[in-house]
Amino acid sequence: MSTNGAKSQRHAIPALLALPLLLLLLVPVVMLVVRTTPRAVAQEFAHRETLQAIGLSLATSTMALAMSIALGAPLAYWLARTRSPLAKVVEALVDLPTVLPPAVAGVALLLTFGRSGPVGALLSKLGIELVFTPEAVVLAQMFVASPYFVRAARAGFASVAPAQREAAINLGASRWAEFRSVLAPLSGPSLAAGAAMCWSRAIGEFGATIIFAGNLPGRTQTMPLAVYVGFENDLDRAIVLSAVLICISLVVLLGVRLTGWRFPGADS
Repeated sequence: MSTNGAKSQRHAIPALLALPLLLLLLVPVVMLVVRTTPRAVAQEFAHRETLQAIGLSLATSTMALAMSIALGAPLAYWLARTRSPLAKVVEALVDLPTVLPPAVAGVALLLTFGRSGPVGALLSKLGIELVFTPEAVVLAQMFVASPYFVRAARAGFASVAPAQREAAINLGASRWAEFRSVLAPLSGPSLAAGAAMCWSRAIGEFGATIIFAGNLPGRTQTMPLAVYVGFENDLDRAIVLSAVLICISLVVLLGVRLTGWRFPGADS
């Protein structure tokens, strides 16, 4: 047997073993997409509630992403520069929302920001109510999605050689100038990948949102919640919105892969 034939055989065995899982992941998605027609999409987009759900999802997930970047970048920078036991504990806490059941996340947010919660009671005295508001949607999305950005940003910051940072400081650059001119550009691919995954996870959030923010059409009903309602009352609507969510997620994931962006832990 030739060398090329032996290599092909070695590659064929893992491919055959992987085929069942690949089909499990692929076939349901394909079935959902093929059930959607341009006419069905056009009809659904003519409904006010559908447009409201799409608009709310895009707005809240973008806001959640912006806040995750603003608050997560400093945290990721600290984690990348710190090797103390405390940093390991903080990393575990950051990763915790990614393994929690979404419903548990919603209950935790409700107990914290509800009227009887420690933060919610204080905000209530100031006349601020978060539960069952669009702001609650943003908080729920941040809770489950921000860890994806923090993990990617930490990996990106950690991949920058200390010598490159020290060179900028030796030339008189401030910490902010070092971050802006050296650290951010060199870790840019990881930051972009983390942002893309954070936004994609936020727009698909369901469990924490329905418990903490409710399912109020035009106010807190995002696309995943509209899919849930559609499954009970209007299957065609659920199929169309599901297909839209799949297309959005697929575009984001393909963008990450095709542009070569690195995602969490690639260099750590």
